[in-house]
Amino acid sequence: MGAPHVRVETDGAVMVVTLDRPDRLNAFTGAMGDRLGAAYAEADGRDSVRAVVVTGAGRAFCAGADLDPGADTFAAPEQPDTFTASPVRPRAFDIRKPVIAAVNGHAIGIGLTLAMQADVRLFADNGKYAFVHVRRGVLPDAPSHWTVPRAIGFARTADLFLTGRTVDGREAYELGLASRVLPAADVLPTALGIAHDIATHTAPASVALSKRLLWSDAAADADEVERLETEYHRVLMGEPDAREGPLAWLERRTPRWQGAVPP
Repeated sequence: MGAPHVRVETDGAVMVVTLDRPDRLNAFTGAMGDRLGAAYAEADGRDSVRAVVVTGAGRAFCAGADLDPGADTFAAPEQPDTFTASPVRPRAFDIRKPVIAAVNGHAIGIGLTLAMQADVRLFADNGKYAFVHVRRGVLPDAPSHWTVPRAIGFARTADLFLTGRTVDGREAYELGLASRVLPAADVLPTALGIAHDIATHTAPASVALSKRLLWSDAAADADEVERLETEYHRVLMGEPDAREGPLAWLERRTPRWQGAVPP
């Protein structure tokens, strides 16, 4: 399996997950995928964790697959029936806590497809970003043929996926890959600020249900969205946190949330 090269720390109610192979620009391995998935699962199962920040050590977020095996990097799997093109489970959009990608530098290949699973994505302005898979003889993964068109539309996705071309931070933002683009030194502090703001000022159940609906396949159908919004409001209305939110605002104080994320 090799070393996982993923560092997991807790900063109050925020879990910070760092891809930690800076000497290799955090090139991705299977062991890293297993550890990243385990961190997501841990965050999902701990009520004390309200948000997750995923970032990279050094000057890159993730430079893509580790190409040390050379021509065998993408060799046919020994057990094709168990192979998956989505090596991180659960995926960031599967867990009930917000995931913020602090993309502090280059994100290439799977580095970028994994970032696109996050709810909020902050990119460094001097980074290079590309879905280079077709230039390596494979195709985008993790499952980016679903996440990326949802974020930026079909035409822009086809441009990036079928050419494998590289964009800078500014173009990534203009295309919609990034929620914000910032100087590299500001990416992680800004992501942590957002995460702590979520942890303090938002109700856990409200955020979890809103995230569930945002990522749901139902989001393409207005009537189904209306039905689910109504159902989720019925879950939340009348509960202690639906009283606490207005009272905290009226009394100009920090909310004291009682609810937990729903199953």
